[in-house]
Amino acid sequence: MRLVLVGPPGAGKGTQAQFLAAHYSIPHISTGDIFRANLKASTPLGLQAKGYMDAGQLVPDEVTNEMVKDRLTHDDAINGFLLDGFPRNTVQAEVLRAFLIEKQTPLEAVLELAIENAIIIKRLSSRRTCKDCGAPASPEASKCVSCSGELYQREDDKEEVIAKRLAVYEEQTAPIVDFYRTEGLLITISADGDVADITERAITALSRVRG
Repeated sequence: MRLVLVGPPGAGKGTQAQFLAAHYSIPHISTGDIFRANLKASTPLGLQAKGYMDAGQLVPDEVTNEMVKDRLTHDDAINGFLLDGFPRNTVQAEVLRAFLIEKQTPLEAVLELAIENAIIIKRLSSRRTCKDCGAPASPEASKCVSCSGELYQREDDKEEVIAKRLAVYEEQTAPIVDFYRTEGLLITISADGDVADITERAITALSRVRG
């Protein structure tokens, strides 16, 4: 399975990516992991990215694209992959399409996790994190279940910050949904509900791709 996962922050992409990657026995490839690996290994691409980051600048698409293309040539991605966090815009989507066509391994599907903004804001703004160990906690918890540490709300879990993140997603990333809809690759499922139910929805929807 060659799959791209898209959806707004708070839709549960990271969680679903892990389950789907395990189900299809393919690597879960996130841009964050790719960046960290290149920076740690001080690869030429990693050093380029570090230069921009040290200058307080965004890493340009050209560098990100090359990192992703390099990762997709690794042996574990021969039989498929799940991309999470890439592409983030239609320019990156065009580059990915051209690269995969050249390799004669086009995408099989793009899975969109759809959920209302109001649900995302409620979900994320209720999260609490342990000050001591950094573990997440349920809204009902009064202290960390792992170390009994004090809980707090992270800055990026505040409602106004979440709303801004969603606005950025709509402006920059949501257009790729239309791109892949036009390509005939888009599959949309609801990301509201229990994690297991969402995973089942995803697998059922994706099974239709392969008949």
